[in-house]
This record gives sequence, structure tokens and C-alpha cells, in this order.
Amino acid sequence: MLLLALDTATPAVTVALHDGSAVIAESSDVDARRHGELLLPAVHRTLKAAGTELGAVTEIVVGAGPGPYTGLRVGLVTAATFGSALGVPVHGLCTLDGIAYAAGQAGLEGPFVVATDARRKEVYWARYDDARTRVTEPAVDHPADLAERVAGLPAVGAGALLYPAAFADVPPGMPEYQSAGALASLAAEKLARGEELPPPRPLYLRRPDAKVPANYKVVTPK
Repeated sequence: MLLLALDTATPAVTVALHDGSAVIAESSDVDARRHGELLLPAVHRTLKAAGTELGAVTEIVVGAGPGPYTGLRVGLVTAATFGSALGVPVHGLCTLDGIAYAAGQAGLEGPFVVATDARRKEVYWARYDDARTRVTEPAVDHPADLAERVAGLPAVGAGALLYPAAFADVPPGMPEYQSAGALASLAAEKLARGEELPPPRPLYLRRPDAKVPANYKVVTPK
């Protein structure tokens, strides 16, 4: 196995290669507005660091969100293009699951919450029994509406850091953004157990910010 993992659902543009036993190379940049510019160079750096080429990849996993529309689609379209060109399977995993897995690698145990920044003063979030077990569907909410539901639970992710009034317990040393290395490790673990991974379908959870202007005037000739 040579599994290529990538995710652009958070401000982190992150890529990793996993050989079925461990992550062998990884590259990450944090820039919420340059996913399209940064992803392919990150793939190139990761392949070069591993001493291999794209043609050697046997499977692809991509973070399916939830995440903002513009950034999220960069990773999904790139993964689909690679998969089609190489003729290899493309899987999708929830981005929050990758962050939860990374939190477990960092030592977090027991029930906790993962929250990422959804903009518009909202968060994408889900609750976990442990680093591998999500117990709620991913959702988007205002932090103030979650305070009672997440009270007493540790929280990780950029969303938790942004809204301390709602997420009072943010343990130090936990991941803020997605790590493709963690996503790759989670995917490799599931595949080794014979699990069928989901297809790469985006979890937008809400309509895109961009809208067609009201009272749009048609200027093409009739």
C-alpha cells in the first residue's frame, strides 16, 4: 500500500503518504485563502521527501469536511482527478474524525468534542467517545447554542480556541487544524480491518457564501 492523504477543509493545506505501517512523509501549510495555490506543491514535496512518484500511489483518502465550500472543494477535486488519472480508489473521511484521531495520538482520552471554525461566528463540531468513535453527526452551530451540550467535555480544534466561553476546557498540546498524517493513519487502520471507507462526498452542511445577485440583469441578446 502507498496511501496518499490530503485535506483542505481547514486553513491547513496538508498532505501525507502512508505505506500501510506508518506515515513516511508529510507536508502542511496554514493559509485559509491559498488552498488552490499550495496543494499541488505540497503533494510534490511530500512525494519527493518519500523518494517516490505519484504513479506509485495505490489509494487516496481525502478529508470530506465539514468545511467552507471554496477550500473544501480544492482537496476533493484534486483527489478525484488523481484517482481518475491513476485508476486507484478514492475514499473520503470526515475531517473532524482526523482531528479526533490526532488528539488521541497526542494523549487525549475519554469523551471530548472537536470544533473547527465555520466562519459566520459558527463552528463545525462533533462529539466523540474516544479518538476513533464519533457519536454525533457533524453539525454547524453558533457556539453559544452549544455551551450546555458540551459542558464538562474537553474540546480540541481551532473552533474551540476561538470560543472559550462555550468550550471552557481546551487541553494544551492538542491539534488545532487537520493533519493529513493523522487522516492517513486512521484510513490505513480502517482498511487493515477490512472496513469499507465512504466515498469522497463533501460535507458542506450549509449553502455557499457566494450568491447570484438579486435582480440580476440579463445582458445577452435575445
